[in-house]
Amino acid sequence: MPTAEVFVPLLEPARYKGAHGGRGSGKSHFFAEMLIEDALSERGLLSVCIREVQKTLADSAKRLIEAKLKEHRLGEADGFKVWRERIETPGDGAIIFQGMADHTAESIKSLEGFRRAWIEEAQSLSARSLTLLRPTIRAEGSEIWASWNPRRKGDPIDLLLRGAPPTGAAVVQANWRDNPWFPSVLDQERRDCMRDFPDDYDHIWEGGYATATTGAYFSKHLADAKAEGRIGKVAPDPIVQRRAFWDIGGAGASADAMSIWVAQFVDREIRVLDYIEGVGQVLSYYVNELRTRGHGSALCVLPHDGVATNSITGKRYEDHVRDAGFEALVIPNQGRGAAMMRVQAARRLFPRIWFNAETTEAGREALAFYHERRDEDRAIGLGPEHDWSSHAADAFGLMAIAYEQPMQKTERRSPRRAGGGWMGA
Repeated sequence: MPTAEVFVPLLEPARYKGAHGGRGSGKSHFFAEMLIEDALSERGLLSVCIREVQKTLADSAKRLIEAKLKEHRLGEADGFKVWRERIETPGDGAIIFQGMADHTAESIKSLEGFRRAWIEEAQSLSARSLTLLRPTIRAEGSEIWASWNPRRKGDPIDLLLRGAPPTGAAVVQANWRDNPWFPSVLDQERRDCMRDFPDDYDHIWEGGYATATTGAYFSKHLADAKAEGRIGKVAPDPIVQRRAFWDIGGAGASADAMSIWVAQFVDREIRVLDYIEGVGQVLSYYVNELRTRGHGSALCVLPHDGVATNSITGKRYEDHVRDAGFEALVIPNQGRGAAMMRVQAARRLFPRIWFNAETTEAGREALAFYHERRDEDRAIGLGPEHDWSSHAADAFGLMAIAYEQPMQKTERRSPRRAGGGWMGA
């Protein structure tokens, strides 16, 4: 089967193979064809195509693989037979299709013995799913493949294959220009996107990380902050209390993310010093993070659910925070429309917010993505979308709601300068 030059490094055996990039690169077509080629050359090969969530087979790569079999005129005489839920391959092999979110530590054992695992839309794969999958696909000569359009630098698949790739991993970036069969109709779509949606173009077509989206609440405010030099090196004021603003997640694999912004209110400025995020971690993890990063005396500001009673311990979350040695303050529920109240408060205060660039990058990335949910049929907004970015945004909005402008001085104090100044390039 013909192979685009960009994918040639993936033809040699490797434990991990990855292809990331934008639309129209042919990533999925390449892996579908390679799966068929491997099934032909290794009789009895067991392969699984994986997504984080697969509600129906229509969400899977099954239709694409069927189309490739038809394109290359491969059928039952060649050992391939298409069933409703799987594809039989030569020598009693098989290709199956599964969603990782449905698996547990016990059920994943059903994939032991499989020698190919192709993760489609790998940007959506959770850390839990990746942790379950990697040791399960462990037969001699087994390979784990991933194809994805990058979403954020901190996504588990990016951390694995682009951050510090495992020994011997083969990873390529592929975009539309690398596809020798890139159709003209898709090229026109690309050009239209460049003209009409320039903010989205790099992510959709060039494989860049998602930095803004239609209806993003804070993307312009972040751009203004960067242009005005309010994202840089911000040093803490040694005499002003630090405050840690929480969005409470939970412990366990299926829990929401926990997000914490650490800031100081210094006269008319809000100095954002740090951002902490985790998924499925117990409270002690975040307590340790705060102390390790120098925020051990911070006032912990919790949302209204900080007064909820834990069904196991019988104690409120704020009690657990106090037991850990921190002061705690719970902000009452803002009532109906609270999410938009937080957005509006944050937008209003953005011109006075300064970010320490190095320690808040992940949080700012989430803020840039946080956006409105849309009813496209009626062309109306439905309020903030609840996704990976909303936890950071909720904690940030809580900071804005809780903001107290210092009363001891009425005029803005000049920025402190010590050892080169608190704000640097």
